[in-house]
Amino acid sequence: MRSFHVRPLDLPHHHGREVAEVSFEAAAIAFAEAWPPAGSDVDVLAVIVREDDTGRELCLRVDLATGAAAPCGPAGDPATA
Repeated sequence: MRSFHVRPLDLPHHHGREVAEVSFEAAAIAFAEAWPPAGSDVDVLAVIVREDDTGRELCLRVDLATGAAAPCGPAGDPATA
């Protein structure tokens, strides 16, 4: 297991949380499973995932209906390394 810090992309002041997972994608999905609050109409959650050991960051979008994670892409990806 690797240690990651995950936070929502659109909420820069949100503290996020620590997640222990095997990959960036798994960490993003684990964070998304506890997000958003019940009753929210969000379909896709964009998150910044930072690996604690290396400091490497990736922006990933998690489809909350399918649980699939994919890179944010050039338009919304200020944090790819």
